[in-house]
Amino acid sequence: MIPREILKKIRQIELRTKRLVSETLAGQYHSVFKGQGMNFEEVREYQPGDEVRAIDWNVTARMNHPFVKKFVEERELTLMLLVDLSGSGLFGSGEQSKRELAAEIASVLAFSAIRNNDKVGLILFTEEVEKFIPPRKGRRHVLRVIREILFFEPKKRGTNLNLALEFLTRVTPHKAIAVVVSDFLGQNITRPHDAGAPRRQSGFVLPQSLAQASYTALRQANRRHDLVAIQITDRYEMELPPLGRLVLKDAETGEVVEVNTGDPRKRQAFAERQAKTQAELLRVFRAANIDSIQLRTDQSYASALGRFFETREKRRLHG
Repeated sequence: MIPREILKKIRQIELRTKRLVSETLAGQYHSVFKGQGMNFEEVREYQPGDEVRAIDWNVTARMNHPFVKKFVEERELTLMLLVDLSGSGLFGSGEQSKRELAAEIASVLAFSAIRNNDKVGLILFTEEVEKFIPPRKGRRHVLRVIREILFFEPKKRGTNLNLALEFLTRVTPHKAIAVVVSDFLGQNITRPHDAGAPRRQSGFVLPQSLAQASYTALRQANRRHDLVAIQITDRYEMELPPLGRLVLKDAETGEVVEVNTGDPRKRQAFAERQAKTQAELLRVFRAANIDSIQLRTDQSYASALGRFFETREKRRLHG
């Protein structure tokens, strides 16, 4: 039996996301993520405004007035959520941890999917694939997905995105919408010509910068599926607060360092390094032709998701 406090938490997320899904995102989801083709449904009489190229000339000739063919979209799609449960996801400097925000984003996407009669599946990963929930439809199934993201206890603390993407390929033979929800820390994603020994810069080593792997796996996964990367970060992973001397422990590797955050030069060096790392990650996504969304625990995600859907819709219409 699921404890009452867990049910309450899941219900809170459902209620917070319900209005956004109902009023905005479900329709945008339908417009942006299209079905695999069109199925013939019926022939009906021509009406003003119908496309001339839709006229069925054989039926028109027999009936002596125009008829058109009506097609419906072959709609059913599969949304696969790949959610990073590594140790760094437990961090959050405000009211929400990165993992809690990941669950809320997954809720928005999953409820948008089932409102469009699509299936939703889940892959939870750290440095190994921790759990797989096959795609299904329905509200109860989505609530289970949210519960697992929030409360599943992983065995490992690190991150291996390559392994998760390889597993996706094995369990999802047909094209799917694949959304990776991660902070992309500890994965140093570089393009092949950038590969080489990681360079440690002066200043802080936490959080660890993105390190070599995954570009090829990302590109290959995106060729087979419609891959979207959702990056969730916290403001203090980008800029350190001036709190004096701190002892910091890496949530994934266990590495401990002492940092004097009262030194403005140290803070500036940290911010510059994180900005450089972030810029490189975005370049990698662009090079692999992957759409990405950047979210933070201290900022509203609704406008960022809205901009993402609007951008994709414009590109679909004019591309």
